[in-house]
Amino acid sequence: MRWVSLPLIAGFAMSVTIGSATAAATVAAPRLDITSFGQLAQPLPLPYDTSADADRAVAEARQRAIAGHKLLLIDLGGNWCPDCRVLAGTIATPRLQAFVAAHYELVMVDVGRFDKNGQIPARYGLTGRLQGVPSVLVIEPRANRLLNPGHTAALADARHMTPQALADWLASWL
Repeated sequence: MRWVSLPLIAGFAMSVTIGSATAAATVAAPRLDITSFGQLAQPLPLPYDTSADADRAVAEARQRAIAGHKLLLIDLGGNWCPDCRVLAGTIATPRLQAFVAAHYELVMVDVGRFDKNGQIPARYGLTGRLQGVPSVLVIEPRANRLLNPGHTAALADARHMTPQALADWLASWL
C-alpha cells in the first residue's frame, strides 16, 4: 500500500510544481533609469509618418511579427498628441527599445485628428471614434486577434504615468 500511495503523492506534488512554474512564467519589464517623462530626450519625437500607407505598414509589420515569433504592437496616434510623443520617447529609451524589439513588432499609425486610418482599429473590432490616443493594440499576429480589448486606450494619459509604468504595461501582455 505504501508503494502505491508514494508515487501518487509525488505525482500530485509534481503537477502542483509544474502548474505554479507555468503561472509564474511572465516576462518582466526592464527597469528604466528614468523616473519621469521630463527626463526623456528632448524634444520628444514626432513618431507618426503622416504620409505612410497604414494598411501596407501594418500588413508588413504583421508578417515580420509572424516570422519573428513576436506580438504585433500597433500604436495609433498623432504627432499633435503629447501623450503619444511621451509614449514614443519612452519606447525610444535604450532599455525599453531593446525590450520592445525583442518581444513586439511595432508599427506607428497616424490617425490624424481622429479622421485618418480608422480602418485599422476597425479590423480589430474598434468601431467609431477611438477612446483616446495613443491607442495601443496588442495583436496575436497569426490569428490576427486583438489581445487587449477594453484596454487599448490605457496609455492615453501617458504623460501622467511614469516611464516604468509604461514599460510594465507593455510587459503585461507577454
